Amino acid sequence: MNQDLDSFLAERIKLKKTLTLVTGVFDLLHEEHHNFLTKAKESGDLLLVGIESDERVRQMKGKDRPINNQNHRLENLLKWDIADCIFILPEKFSKPDDHRQLIDKIRPDFMAVSSHSSFVSEKKLILKEFGAKLIVVHDFNPEFSSSKIIENLKKKGCS
Repeated sequence: MNQDLDSFLAERIKLKKTLTLVTGVFDLLHEEHHNFLTKAKESGDLLLVGIESDERVRQMKGKDRPINNQNHRLENLLKWDIADCIFILPEKFSKPDDHRQLIDKIRPDFMAVSSHSSFVSEKKLILKEFGAKLIVVHDFNPEFSSSKIIENLKKKGCS
């Protein structure tokens, strides 16, 4: 479902459904993304996915990323039909106060992460401020990552 975030959050409150939040880049989708999102979906009634903006991806991963722009990444995730709502995270989203502001707006019950997620301690503290819980729903498989796929393609001369 692709609806605006405010409408989705209002409907969620009306329906009294639990909400699991996931955030990430989701650049070159692969089976581990699918496995992670499926497990995240099982942790609550509704799954909300926040996609990092193109600007943030460049800040985090370098000037040659993302491979797919934010709208293309959103469309690709929509095709999987796992998330109940998908939105693009703000470009200004690197400081704890930025995260607090988003969590305050969304008010998730859970934030699902994989075992290799960064800043787990910081995320737990912010979520706790709003009565939410961080849960690890998936063990990271180092064989699958967008960065590794890109690296392998470059080695094969497919860049």
